[in-house]
Amino acid sequence: MEFLKTSVIPHFNYWVYVILMMIGLHAMITKNNLIKKLVGMTIFQTAIILFYVSIGVKSGSTIPILEHHHDDHAEVAAADAHHGEPAESDHDSDAVNPDHFANPLPHVLMLTAIVVGVSTLGVALAVSQSIFKDFGSLEEDEILEKIKQGGAAIDD
Repeated sequence: MEFLKTSVIPHFNYWVYVILMMIGLHAMITKNNLIKKLVGMTIFQTAIILFYVSIGVKSGSTIPILEHHHDDHAEVAAADAHHGEPAESDHDSDAVNPDHFANPLPHVLMLTAIVVGVSTLGVALAVSQSIFKDFGSLEEDEILEKIKQGGAAIDD
């Protein structure tokens, strides 16, 4: 019960990702049907994407878009008051605290990973369709047996 309170509940999302990864890995390794292997690969990819997106989440933070209001008239007036030299400004008030902003990099990288994953799935489905046309099956053991027998020609 102590393990549940200290490890599982506070990190529940990570446990879900690990379970999804194991389901996907299990499907890729144990299934003979190529489409089932592709479904397993997609589940595995999704678990990894969810994991990285959750790493980028920071509670109480916002997106890192900084607005800088530039007042040209006040700057010119301050420069005139100091005989042409710019006035010293308080740089501490302009400092950015990184604790207030979420890191966008994991989200951007995972957006790219989603696009690559969809492309990979599309190509894999097209190759599977070609394999089915050539061998008449999507079962790995049947395909390997036909290859051992000497070719991809289907006996009509």
